Amino acid sequence: MAYKTNKNKMKKIIIAAAAILGFATSSFAQSNASDAASQTVNLALSNALEITFTSTGTNTGDVVTLPFTTVNDYANGVESDPQQIKVRSNKTFHVTVKASNEKFMVTNGSGTQQSNFYVQNVLDVKMSANATGGSTTFSNYKDLTESNQTFLSNATYGGNQLFSVKYRATPGFQMPAGTYTTNVIYTASQP
Repeated sequence: MAYKTNKNKMKKIIIAAAAILGFATSSFAQSNASDAASQTVNLALSNALEITFTSTGTNTGDVVTLPFTTVNDYANGVESDPQQIKVRSNKTFHVTVKASNEKFMVTNGSGTQQSNFYVQNVLDVKMSANATGGSTTFSNYKDLTESNQTFLSNATYGGNQLFSVKYRATPGFQMPAGTYTTNVIYTASQP
């Protein structure tokens, strides 16, 4: 019996030791280590602005030819098809328009030279469509001049701001045969 009592005492001691060892182990156990690092990321954005013709994808549009083939064309004028222009801007923007020269250049049998005919008396422009959120005073045809005129004001920023223009030429009967040329310049700017 003494053997059984010793055996029971041993069992109790072993159980108590295991419990103490388990407690000691769990009290000394550490959680997983962790740490954090951070850094600042700055986006160094500059103002972005681009104006292109959708037909070419560049800032040089297709040549617009207005053919005068009948007497009625000379009497009433000829109108172009719409020419679409796209602006991409990260701020509101404005667009001005002007002719590159005061007078047309003319090409005829004797070569190319400056004509005696003023662009402003013959060539008009208007905005035929506007999806920019901006406003225009060119909803009807206005004379083109060699000075910048505000064509579009307070247009909304975005990556696909579209507007279309049309040209109308009314030379009457004072201009002799030839190919009369001027460049029309649209300039987009941010306020």
